[in-house]
Amino acid sequence: MVKTVSIQGIKGSFHHIVAKTYFDSDVEIDECMSFDTVVDNLINKKSDVAVMALENSIAGSILPNYALIDKYNLHVIGEYYLDIQHNLMAFPGQTIEGIKEVHSHPMALLQCKEFFKDYPHIKLIEDKDTAETADRINSKKLQGVAAVASKIAAEIFNLEILAKSIQTIKENETRFVIVKTQNSVIDECDINKASLRFELEHKRGSLASVLNVLSDCRMSLTKIQSLPKIETPWKYAFFVDVTFVKYKNFEKAKAILNIMAKEFKVLGEYKNAKL
Repeated sequence: MVKTVSIQGIKGSFHHIVAKTYFDSDVEIDECMSFDTVVDNLINKKSDVAVMALENSIAGSILPNYALIDKYNLHVIGEYYLDIQHNLMAFPGQTIEGIKEVHSHPMALLQCKEFFKDYPHIKLIEDKDTAETADRINSKKLQGVAAVASKIAAEIFNLEILAKSIQTIKENETRFVIVKTQNSVIDECDINKASLRFELEHKRGSLASVLNVLSDCRMSLTKIQSLPKIETPWKYAFFVDVTFVKYKNFEKAKAILNIMAKEFKVLGEYKNAKL
């Protein structure tokens, strides 16, 4: 039974929303200011599971998190897609015209850059976490400083929302994965998605051959991401997500890729959250 969930950020952050939504039980939240700390706490058994953002529909993949999952052999046991709604908030009684600085996570600022073009007097400052910034504004009663964060953060920290849904693209989703140090025990009949990792030789058609195997085994490719191997210049690891209807087809694909690809491993077998 899950008791403690490590998240990047504090209560009111998007990771917090996912943790409380994904797990029906009343879990304890382990607040971390970096993903490195999230992973450390998971490995050191301070928490049972962790929630990690992996990609955003606007900003793309969060490559350092792919690297952390790979480096520490973490297992993806589930996923969750969250509709990200960014709101501009400040200590009560202020207007946008009176705001001089906006602090938030760099990803949040990136997703809202078009909105701030209409307010050239506002300086955008990257910060550690969306909700932590909202908390600081509240606790220090800061004037002239605003945060970009979730509606729940505004409620928790008693801030006034000056503008709602300010993200550039209104349909803005982030995919979060639920990870553990050991693979989850899920009924085979419930597994219809998997995350894989492998390396290939530098020769013509090597990637195409792997993709052909996945297709022949009736795998649907939903994501492919390359990541450079820092210790070996100009060599890459590939991270692939596939969906399937029959688990036996996936088992066949695994057996073939284990022979074809180098350093092949299954990062997780779980239920597709998009179905």
